[in-house]
Amino acid sequence: MPAIPSLLLNLGHALDHLFLLIFATAVSAIALDFGVGRWEDMMPYTVGAFLMFGLGSIPAGRLGDLWGRRQMMLVFFFGMGLSAIAVAFTQTPLQMGLALTVLGIFSAIYHPVGIPMLVQKSVRPGLTIGVNGLAGNLGIALAALSTGFLVAWQGWRVAFVVPGLVSIVCGVAFAMTAPHESGAPAKKKASSVQLPKHLAWRTFVVMVATATTTSLLFNITTNGNAQLLAERLDGLVNDPSRLGILLAAIYAVASLAQLVVGRLLDMWPVKPLFFSILFLQILAFAAASQSTGWVWYAAAIFYMVMVFASIPFSDTMVVRYIDDAMRSRVSGTRIAISFGISSMAVFMLGPLVKAAGFSQLMVALSVVAALGALIVLFLPNEAQMNAHLK
Repeated sequence: MPAIPSLLLNLGHALDHLFLLIFATAVSAIALDFGVGRWEDMMPYTVGAFLMFGLGSIPAGRLGDLWGRRQMMLVFFFGMGLSAIAVAFTQTPLQMGLALTVLGIFSAIYHPVGIPMLVQKSVRPGLTIGVNGLAGNLGIALAALSTGFLVAWQGWRVAFVVPGLVSIVCGVAFAMTAPHESGAPAKKKASSVQLPKHLAWRTFVVMVATATTTSLLFNITTNGNAQLLAERLDGLVNDPSRLGILLAAIYAVASLAQLVVGRLLDMWPVKPLFFSILFLQILAFAAASQSTGWVWYAAAIFYMVMVFASIPFSDTMVVRYIDDAMRSRVSGTRIAISFGISSMAVFMLGPLVKAAGFSQLMVALSVVAALGALIVLFLPNEAQMNAHLK
């Protein structure tokens, strides 16, 4: 993959996560503008975006394999840009929910299409996935930073319009620089070396189950951190711009974990490394549930490092054990199941915090991390799978 299209693919990952979190970062301003009493009451309107981010991955992955990944990425860039601008013109919570759902449909394209396109000829796929993950998580950091400043400068609507225009420009650049595919991936000859059916199914089930627990943690933290930060630092920091900088700093530091994990995945077996990270997640969320102020801030950096560090594993397993001819479809199925389930957590985030508070939510996230660590123990050993792939 040439340098400029690769850069645009990584930038697309950043935009994908940025768009999905503009609402969560600006929700207080949106609630005030729409005359909704509390931010918690606005959160359910974003569930459509996250639900379609998951469910839309199946047709997106299928089209990526059967029609072409280059074409689907053009649909992604232009569709995301136009739908984000449409969100900015909404006037009611219902309109907002519908527009965000459309945004979610286009956001579903990136992961099952963009990542397989990026790694299909990579010599060091772990590092490639790590760099791509870093880009995606910097998009999360940029969402916190740019949205805070844009809301303070011109209001929440501009916070959607500006990145929407950036996405359209990226689409034009991608159309001009990305090489045309010789044929759709599904039409290429598949590798003759495959895992036995029982190992393939076992790996797929573990992959989907751990992706679900990881997505739960990712969705709840990235959608709830802005309000959690304001609560835990209340009396210490109250300016929205400063809070945005502090939240962006958490994500920027945590993003570096994906580079480290990506490099380690090129050298170490998946199972022990994955289990170790999930075990540290348990400790991190437990510590965060019992702290406030700057101690909580340090704990937040700790748990977000561990949340981001767990993300590359599913993509790495797809690259290692799934032929390129069907990677988009397998990735789409995995994302559809995991994010389809975890999107309901976004729907429940506001009501749960309203009823029980953030401390109890952190305890629940520690339990989810423990469940993920338990599931990883059922993953076949690396040597066992590699023996069938040689």
